[in-house]
Amino acid sequence: MAERKARVERNTLETQITVEINLDGTGTSSFDTGVPFLEHMMDQIARHGLVDLNIVSKGDLHIDDHHTVEDIGITLGQAFRQAVGDKKGIRRYGHAYVPLDEALSRVVIDLSGRPGLMMDVPYTRGSVGGFDVDLFAEFFQGFVNHSMVTLHIDNLKGKNTHHQIETVFKAFGRALRMAIEMDERMAGITPSTKGSL
Repeated sequence: MAERKARVERNTLETQITVEINLDGTGTSSFDTGVPFLEHMMDQIARHGLVDLNIVSKGDLHIDDHHTVEDIGITLGQAFRQAVGDKKGIRRYGHAYVPLDEALSRVVIDLSGRPGLMMDVPYTRGSVGGFDVDLFAEFFQGFVNHSMVTLHIDNLKGKNTHHQIETVFKAFGRALRMAIEMDERMAGITPSTKGSL
């Protein structure tokens, strides 16, 4: 099987970002973005998705976190799309329910070749540790637009905003892991009646 790895650099006047991803990794990660809470959440993707993830970002954080968070989502999406390749032999669909104390989230993903984000997370607070939680929608929108996946995110229960967000990211990692797994019965086959994704 070909290595499912990618390295993508994306440079704009607002951000300079490098993402390295290995879809067949062990869950190791390193981050240098200047946004600690986002790094904590991306670590959940790596650990629960069993993907290796290295992200370095320099952005206009003196303004706010918006451009950095959105552009990391975009660059991660580009790297994921490159790494997953032609999608032959993968499961394509993935889903996960993840609890954390009182919080429970469900994430369902389809590596469909069509970008779509349906996200329903009723945050109980507007920020965590100074991080604007609305930016997570920008992160996931950037990811789906450039990875070309359909993504449904639902926080079903939760009172603690940190718990709500962490269950979303853990469930995303688990769902992603399922979707990119190789299926022996689908060896060499594209999992679509159209013949391409």
